[in-house]
This record gives sequence, C-alpha cells and structure tokens, in this order.
Amino acid sequence: MSCRIYLVRHGETEWNASMRYQGHADVPLSDTGRQQALLIGKRLSYEKFNVVYSSDLERAYETAKIITAFHSINVETVPELRELNFGFWEGLNLKEIKKTYPAELEQWWDKPLSSRIPGGETLGEMVERSVAAIKQIFDRHSSENVLVVSHGGAIRSIVGYMLEMDLNKYWRLRQDNACLNIIEFPEWGKGILMLFNDCSHLKDFRSDFCG
Repeated sequence: MSCRIYLVRHGETEWNASMRYQGHADVPLSDTGRQQALLIGKRLSYEKFNVVYSSDLERAYETAKIITAFHSINVETVPELRELNFGFWEGLNLKEIKKTYPAELEQWWDKPLSSRIPGGETLGEMVERSVAAIKQIFDRHSSENVLVVSHGGAIRSIVGYMLEMDLNKYWRLRQDNACLNIIEFPEWGKGILMLFNDCSHLKDFRSDFCG
C-alpha cells in the first residue's frame, strides 16, 4: 500500500487577480475563487479521502471547506503549510517591489533559498517547514488517501523537493489557482509525481486559468 497525497492550491483572491504578493497576509477568496473551489470540489467528489489537511490561512481553509462539503469530513489546519512569508513585500505588486527593494529583489531571484525577504523568511525556511509537514502527514497516513490544500509556493517547494530539483529554480513550477497535483508515496523519499498543475475542471469556467 502507498500514501497518495492530493495537493490543491487555493482558489483565487483579489490579490491574486491584481498580482499582489500575499504570503502570510490572510486574504479571503474572491467570488471567482469560491467558484473555482466548487469546481474542484465537484471533480474530487468521487474520490475517497481518509483525512484532509489545510494551511490555516483563510483562502486555503475556505477552499478545503468547500471541497469537503462533498465528503462530510473535517479539515485539520497545519500552519506549516502556509505560503512563504513575504514580509514587507506583502500587498505590493512586482513593479512596486522593484522600485522600493531593487537590490533585495535581484538577490531573491538569484538565490531565493538563502536570501531573506525583508521582514520575511527565506525560501529554504519555507521548504523545511512545508516538507516536514508533508513528512508528518505521510508518517500518519502511509497507506491512505490524503487531501492537502495549500499555496503555490509551498506546493512548488514540496514537488520540487520530491523531484530533487534545484529549488533556486522553483519558480519554474507553475501553480494555477485551484489546480490539482497528485504525489504517490510507496515510501518516504520515493514520491512519484502522478499529476501536476491540472485544472481541466476549470476549462468551461474561464479559458485562461491554465495557459
């Protein structure tokens, strides 16, 4: 038996739509995001989940609650599954960050694993906490189906870690809002990526969700 983890990115927020960095800012889902969550909930309504975990930030937790309405199962929150803490950059768009923090942004794009965002954390710190959270989930449910609702950065970190890629290039792993990823774990350290950034359930809602 193996552990199969369904990793879902939360639905869209107003800050997603305006391309503002969110991080630990507790931004709720927009109406579009709730509709996205409903659509992935319908897609996953035929799956059997033994347990559901979510980041404790509202946009992830609400996405998880909408999905689990099809399953009558409780959601357990895990703060370690939060998005990267963008510190002073939260609420800003890329143009604003480039204007105010040009040197820090250049350093971040070059070596995010070791570069600390002003007032925030390094990518390496997020990788450590998010992967540790998935390891704990695997240890508890090594032969079960698990739904995890998290954030784009955290999911990129988890997938990139399992693929043993250079996580300084983690931004090359695209994660659209309300997308689905599946990792099968026959054992820890041997995760198999079964599905990545799939949002076919959104294709009739709006054509530009997954470019």
